[in-house]
Amino acid sequence: MTIRPIAPPPSDTEVDSWLAVLTAATTTDLPGLPAPSRVEVAGRLRVPPARGRNAFWTTDDGAGVAGLLLFTDEGNTHTAFLDALTVRPEARRRGVGTALWERVRAELLARDRTSVSALVDLEGPGRAFAESLGFESVLRMAWYVQDVASPAAIPATPGYELLCWPGIVPDAWAPAVAVAHGAMEDAPSGDMDEQTMKWTAERVQAAQRLVLERGGDLTTVAAVTPAGEVAAYTVLVRTDPTGPRALQYDTVVVSAHRGHGLGRAVKLRMLAEVAARHPDLRQIGTTVADENGSMRAVNESLGYRWERGVGIFQRTL
Repeated sequence: MTIRPIAPPPSDTEVDSWLAVLTAATTTDLPGLPAPSRVEVAGRLRVPPARGRNAFWTTDDGAGVAGLLLFTDEGNTHTAFLDALTVRPEARRRGVGTALWERVRAELLARDRTSVSALVDLEGPGRAFAESLGFESVLRMAWYVQDVASPAAIPATPGYELLCWPGIVPDAWAPAVAVAHGAMEDAPSGDMDEQTMKWTAERVQAAQRLVLERGGDLTTVAAVTPAGEVAAYTVLVRTDPTGPRALQYDTVVVSAHRGHGLGRAVKLRMLAEVAARHPDLRQIGTTVADENGSMRAVNESLGYRWERGVGIFQRTL
C-alpha cells in the first residue's frame, strides 16, 4: 500500500475516489444520514480554506483518505485540525488508518505543530481509533436535527429589526457582524488548544465567500438596532444547494442584548426564509456543546431533537 499526496487541483477521478470512501464509511457507520455530496467533496478538495492550508492524502488502492487543515491565523500556527481520516469498512483493521495517521503526523511535525484536533462521533468506530492514537476528549457536543415544517409565528422584537441577507453579508453590515461574532468568545470551548481569532469584516466575508466558492449557499438573519448594531444573528448553510440537509452555523446573541428572545426570533425568521427560498429542504442539523444549556433550550423549543453525540478530540505531539 502506498500513500500519496493529492496535488491541487485534484482530478475528477481523485474527487470521485474520495467521495466513494466517505460514502462507504457513512453508509456503514451512520446509517440513515445523507452521505456527503460530490459538490461538497469537490469544493473542499479544490478550493483552499480561508484561514489555513490544506493537505490531502489517499492510498493507491482507494482504501482510505486523510485531510488536514493547518491553521495560519495568528495564535494558531502551532495547531491543526484533522478534517478527515477515513477508511472503507472492508479495509479496516489492516493498518490503513494507522499508516494514514503516520503520514499526517509526519506533516504536523514537519510544520512545527504541537497539537491537532478532530471531530469524532462518540458511538462510532472512530472514537476507539482516535483514543488508540492518544487523542483525548476536550469538548463534548452533540448533533441536533430539525425537520423543516411550517414555521411558527415570528415573535415581535421591540427595538430590533430582523434583516435577512442571502449570500455574503453586505459591506455596510459586515463590521457589525464581526463585532457580534466576538460574543462567541464566551461559548464553551473545553480544553481546546485552538485560540479564538479576532474577527474582522474582511474575515467574515472571506469565510462566507468560501461557502459560495465551494458550491454552497448561505443565508444570514440578524436582529439589528437603530444605532446600527447587530444584536444577534444566525447563519444557515447548504454545502450542496440540492442536498436534503442544511447546516445551522453560528447563532450568536451579544451579551448586552440577551434576555429578549432574539436567538429564537432570528432562528424562526430563518425558518420562514427557508420555506420561501428552499422548499426542497428537508432537515437542518447543528452542533451544540453539552455545556451550552441556553442554546440547547432554544433549539428544543424550535423542534430540534438529539441525533448523536460527538466530541472534539485532541492530541499533543
